[in-house]
Amino acid sequence: MLTSVFAVMLYMATLVMAAGLGHRIWLYATTPAPLKIPTMPAPTTRGGVVLRMLSEVVVFRSLFKANKWIWLFGWVFHAALALVVMRHLRYFLQPVPEAIVLIQPFGVLAGIAMVAALVALWARRLLVPRIRYISSPSDHLMLVLLLAIGASGLAMKFWAHTDIVAAKAFCLGLVYLDWQPLPADPALLVHLTLVAVLMLIFPFSKLLHAPGVFFSPSRNQADDSRERRHVPPVRLEAVPR
Repeated sequence: MLTSVFAVMLYMATLVMAAGLGHRIWLYATTPAPLKIPTMPAPTTRGGVVLRMLSEVVVFRSLFKANKWIWLFGWVFHAALALVVMRHLRYFLQPVPEAIVLIQPFGVLAGIAMVAALVALWARRLLVPRIRYISSPSDHLMLVLLLAIGASGLAMKFWAHTDIVAAKAFCLGLVYLDWQPLPADPALLVHLTLVAVLMLIFPFSKLLHAPGVFFSPSRNQADDSRERRHVPPVRLEAVPR
């Protein structure tokens, strides 16, 4: 019964996340950008736009210029999260690629760094008056959820050890539609439940800045309004008198 409940829950969470994320991306892609509004200084070529987007996504260039402390904690969190996610691919792949094997020790350090960065980001929202004023309950809840996921994962690594072999068999069973028994360890069950909750709310939360940054007109437009005429993707019909 426990295996069935968690298998169905994770399937539903994956379906909601994939469908919701796909719908949001479709809305972003089809929303017209009637104005040419790249943030200056802006590149004048499409190649320059690609390099600009890479610098924003990989090193958070704009955030670095705005606030060095927030950039440090934010970049550490995102980089550590990416490494942690890649480390978890070992549970869904058999055989495990050599690259995933090599990053396993670094993934543990990344988990610690991720939790530390989240604590710092949450402390900023609680202790800085102007940030606390504009922070909504959802901002705090997102940080608490991510912290709980990271903390429960570290708990399984250092304190409440679980059966890794059985956990991997369960994950592979989900992939191949051949369900295997899920270990009934409390820390593992809490961790999987929190991950499912994150997947369910991801398409409806502020975490959508992850795909949304690629559709930001102030970032993905070239400063070529003098060379090329910008025609909005939709035509504005004349309003009848």
